[in-house]
Amino acid sequence: SNMSFMFKFKKKGQNRGSKEKESKSKKRESKISKGQVERSVRNEPTAPLTIKDLLSSPRVTFHETPQNGRVRLFVDKLKLCCVMFDWATDPSQAQQDSRGVEIKRQLLLELVDFVGKSKAVFSEHVVVEIMKMVKTNLFRNLPPRVHASMIDPEEEEPVFEASWPHLQIVYEFFLRFIVSGDLDVRLMRKYIDMDFVNKLLHLFDSEDPRERDYLKTILHRIYAKFMMLRASIRKSINTTFYHFIYETECHNGVAELLEILGSIINGFALPLKEEHKQFFKTALIPMHKVKPLHVFHRQLSYCVTQFVDKDHHLAVDAIFGLLKFWPVLNSSKELLFLNELEEILELTQPDEFEIVLKPLFVRLSKAIGSPHFQIAERALFFWHNEYISSLIADYRKEVLPIIFPALHVNSNNHWNQTVSTLTLNVLKIFVDLDSQLVEECSKLNEEQKAKNQAKQKRRQAAWGAMEAKQKK
Repeated sequence: SNMSFMFKFKKKGQNRGSKEKESKSKKRESKISKGQVERSVRNEPTAPLTIKDLLSSPRVTFHETPQNGRVRLFVDKLKLCCVMFDWATDPSQAQQDSRGVEIKRQLLLELVDFVGKSKAVFSEHVVVEIMKMVKTNLFRNLPPRVHASMIDPEEEEPVFEASWPHLQIVYEFFLRFIVSGDLDVRLMRKYIDMDFVNKLLHLFDSEDPRERDYLKTILHRIYAKFMMLRASIRKSINTTFYHFIYETECHNGVAELLEILGSIINGFALPLKEEHKQFFKTALIPMHKVKPLHVFHRQLSYCVTQFVDKDHHLAVDAIFGLLKFWPVLNSSKELLFLNELEEILELTQPDEFEIVLKPLFVRLSKAIGSPHFQIAERALFFWHNEYISSLIADYRKEVLPIIFPALHVNSNNHWNQTVSTLTLNVLKIFVDLDSQLVEECSKLNEEQKAKNQAKQKRRQAAWGAMEAKQKK
């Protein structure tokens, strides 16, 4: 009995020992598997694939692959799409690579199709490979500029990126991936951060308008989905604008960035935050001073009017800003300013109008009296705007004395018949409103002309006396 008791005790001890060994081995196995997963997520360096690998890879489609093997095939195709080609090489080398270029293009098209149709939520390991492929293909040094300054695509031939046959599909792939409803935003926070966004912003300087259009859509989607990045994205765009305004005056993506901002501003909550007002005053308004304003003026004007529409007090800053940077010798730029000024005045309340009235109409009187008929015509068209015309009518006693001399000169001897007719129409509006005021302004104008003539005579006499004295 003692022997059997000892045997049982030993057996129990042996069982306990074997169980401990099993648990330790399981722990070791789990640690190994965890380490493997961590290494795959960290994307430890492996030997990069080459064009030879791309050419020798088997042509297996997703339709031919069983459902449980498609994600693995997807990852393999992503790795093959990291093979890059030198598009700037000589034609003979490019001809040798043409087969590889076509194979990669077909692989990218398959990836786009898979992402568009697949409803599976991608694991972190797959996301790592996706982001690696996207970064490898998109983030590059931009080619040397063809145009030294910014160009208007409507006026000059745009420059096209040589690698666009691949780039376009990579952009389309990433766009479909970003807009996917199954995208795990929490997981993507690790990979779409401000470093990634800043690299995207760098690509906005590409001379290819097709690339900038894709970038605009992608950045807008990122802004919409990743709320924690919004403030940082706005700050980075702001920094890009500062660099453009005060240093280079040359950035191809300003129009696209302003388009993104236009929709962002549209969604701002009221009352506007102080940081938004500061951006309006320090970035959007000074942007009017740059030479290539005509390239992006439509988008800039939209952003400015959106701000004024949100907060009518900003109309004062907008109008004073335009007057500060008003072009004196550039007639085409002055026409842009007059167009924008009319849009701002449509949103200006009477209290703000009273603040800007005097400097505004001093500037408009110069535009009315301009020998350039388009500028004079555009300034006189302000009276065709019902709201602006009503504001002027309410403040006619302050407005008419400022602009009457220019109206008087135009009505008598402006070389352009259309400008003369428009001037007479404006004078008629004032006569119908307040004929006595028109008479008073006419008398003041005649008195001022007499004073100016007398002053001119005295000046000529003084110069004549000095010249006579020198001859003696």
